[in-house]
Amino acid sequence: MRVAPRLYRFLLALVTTAVGMLAITPFSAFAQTPFYQGKAVKVVVAGTPGGTADFRVRALVPFLRKYIPGNPTVLLEFMDGSGGRKAANYMYGNARPDGLTLGALSGGLVALQIMGESGVMYDVDKFIYLGSSEGSSHQIIYTRRELGLDSIDKLRAASGIRVGSQSVGHVAYVSGRLFAQLIGMKDAKFIAGYTAPEVDAALLRGELDARSNNPTSVLRRNPEWLEKGVMNFHSILEAPKGLKHPRFGHLPEIESFAKSEKEIKLVKLWRSFRVIGSPYVLPPGTPQARVKTLKEAVVKAFHDREFHSEYEKLTGESADLIMPDAMAKIIQETPREIEVIDTLKKLSGAGPLPPR
Repeated sequence: MRVAPRLYRFLLALVTTAVGMLAITPFSAFAQTPFYQGKAVKVVVAGTPGGTADFRVRALVPFLRKYIPGNPTVLLEFMDGSGGRKAANYMYGNARPDGLTLGALSGGLVALQIMGESGVMYDVDKFIYLGSSEGSSHQIIYTRRELGLDSIDKLRAASGIRVGSQSVGHVAYVSGRLFAQLIGMKDAKFIAGYTAPEVDAALLRGELDARSNNPTSVLRRNPEWLEKGVMNFHSILEAPKGLKHPRFGHLPEIESFAKSEKEIKLVKLWRSFRVIGSPYVLPPGTPQARVKTLKEAVVKAFHDREFHSEYEKLTGESADLIMPDAMAKIIQETPREIEVIDTLKKLSGAGPLPPR
């Protein structure tokens, strides 16, 4: 039977299309295979095995594997040294930007560069940020009840208050000097060289008069200092600003004592250093598609209730998250004015407080 020419052409086109689709089907299926399937992702940890950084990363690892399409193997490589510089320098200059190497870097990453410390061979503005599981920090300043300094005015009027801390440049040391500077404490004396428990003991002996500390440490080690009024609490540093502490949220925030735009930026700079946590990063130049995949995986992991349970079990702390875009914004908005940086350097050192 003869087939009409028009029908013949239609059937020929149909068969050709079907054959063509069969021919490309295996390649299409291959193209849809997730990039990370069968691969290993390396996380470079700025720390040592068994340390705090190790436990924080280990809590995240199974959830990275769960939420990265293709469920890759996740391996840890520890790169301690130089206060976090070694791992940061490696991630910036040596890690391949292929989406297969992440950095779990030190919280000092930003401060080291902005403060002009030696050995920094990276640019914080060029890293690609994936967020952090530690994203807030508070500092409070308090004095012994025996001194009777139960108001800011009395604290300002007192002269020669002895403020104790661990070492020159320690977070507690710098925060204590920042409080003294902005509150306007008169001729405060800064005494370093203690361990954290030794500062507490020296306060109780009357050897010291005041200290700056993380409120979590106070409530864990000495809850009676608040509950029984053993210490007078004066001010708090919120990082990020506006994050109220459940027990000390009534205290005046340190920025309320700033008298100039420069002092506001000084507080903002110190906040940025304290709030950045331990950032997860990718090296500059990582393809956008892989950046998107990894950002989405981290966000999903951070929102997973099982991650929070695992994090608390391994670290003894609650995860306090910074999402990728929020972290990038913090870095971008960190003050860089030389005058502000120089003032913070003076506060971090052993010399007198800078003039206001």
